[in-house]
Amino acid sequence: MYSVRRATENDIPAILELLKQVNKVHHDGRPDLFKLATKYDGEELKAIIANEETPVFVYDDGEGHILGHGFCIMQRPDNTKLLTDIRTLYIDDICVDENARGKHVGKAIYDHIIDYARQKGCYNVTLNVWTCNPGAMKFYEKLGLVPYKIGMETVL
Repeated sequence: MYSVRRATENDIPAILELLKQVNKVHHDGRPDLFKLATKYDGEELKAIIANEETPVFVYDDGEGHILGHGFCIMQRPDNTKLLTDIRTLYIDDICVDENARGKHVGKAIYDHIIDYARQKGCYNVTLNVWTCNPGAMKFYEKLGLVPYKIGMETVL
């Protein structure tokens, strides 16, 4: 039976492999912006996993295989003169192993994150998605997420 749980140091090798996959998707979509690299190394992951303000969740298939992860960051606005003082859980990254896509792994991770955010008293859950990743955009829209701000660019 699968579980979505907090990541441990033992999960770092699997998380690093997933980080390579998600980076490749972004690199393939925007090679002008993304290098082929991992976002974090093992030591950085140890610190992130140990920090209560940066919870990382993994999908464990029950046989010791990590099929996905969700990196989160607790946030509060810096300028409460302008913005209301709310607690937000920002999803920095969700990745599902390319061999497990379409098997509801991402939804299980997302649902767990939503439950966690409610338990922590968060007002909302936010994330960013790159337009070069239409599969992710469709996935998040299917879960009921809606745009709340849009980043725009001009490449010079």
